[in-house]
Amino acid sequence: MTQNVLKYKTHCKIKWDGLSECAFHTHFSAIKQANLLQSLDYVRVMARLNHQRVRRGLIVINGQDAGIFQILEAGILKNSVHGVILDRGPLWLKGFGSADDFEAFMRVFSEEFPKRFGRRVRIMPEIENSPQVRQSLESRGFRNMSSQGYQTMWVDLRADPDVIRANLNGKWRGHLRKAEKTGIEVHWSDEGKYFSWLMSQYMRDKTQRKYDGVSQKTMIALAGEFSRGKNMLIGTALLDGAPIASILLLNHGASATYQIGYSSEKGRNCCAHHLLLWRAVGVLQERQIYDFDLGGVNNESAQGVKTFKEGLGGKLFETPGLYCR
Repeated sequence: MTQNVLKYKTHCKIKWDGLSECAFHTHFSAIKQANLLQSLDYVRVMARLNHQRVRRGLIVINGQDAGIFQILEAGILKNSVHGVILDRGPLWLKGFGSADDFEAFMRVFSEEFPKRFGRRVRIMPEIENSPQVRQSLESRGFRNMSSQGYQTMWVDLRADPDVIRANLNGKWRGHLRKAEKTGIEVHWSDEGKYFSWLMSQYMRDKTQRKYDGVSQKTMIALAGEFSRGKNMLIGTALLDGAPIASILLLNHGASATYQIGYSSEKGRNCCAHHLLLWRAVGVLQERQIYDFDLGGVNNESAQGVKTFKEGLGGKLFETPGLYCR
């Protein structure tokens, strides 16, 4: 009964492929906390690497533009074998994004890609985790593929730097003060300087410590795409002229994402990562970037990482996680 009433009150449709890249980017840049995985540059890279095609959708609810999203799609034998991926979407325009709006979207999206043999649909919704949202997915045959929702940390950069600094965790601020007294020089580049050093150290560290992370092939492809528009920022901490730590940020619209980082033993002793992330706040603000995604966190295998990101003022945002059908 509730769904019937909602269907009557909420008229939703998807306009496929009617948005140019420019129009999509205009909407995307106006959305608070617009994530990396729905950005034009990121989706373009994934499509190229995985031999998929990109489709862009505009969600219209009760006659008003309500949201945007991009899917990656691949099919063979006239789509008798068909795959659809919607990662961290849709993104909602101002005034939209409720659980009811998501229900209306899922109804239309599922009609576009009905369940059938040979078709696999993967969706990772970008909406706050709730029983109603999970019900919208599960009632349409989607299965939860993870033990918990996807969690990430966002830092709001709209406040004055002095206010942001005052709101840092006390211990985190103490590590920052220590780093500021060590004589570290911080170098920023949007042209790829120190990229090779960072990648070699990151890949070696990733192999030795056996943690999940972006592959070298994907990272090189992302760097090439984002650097063309000067949307890749590398911050490197130098001590006596030698690099001891580095972070790589990807900018997308009015948001940025902490993508990868590395700190040597000397860098850790000097708290270089604290200094790099703090300096990133000012650099991003200068570029009119006001939402900073520090990346995924969890309580099971990386509690220390979560605590570190909270210390910078990160606020937890949890989505339902990965669902497949």
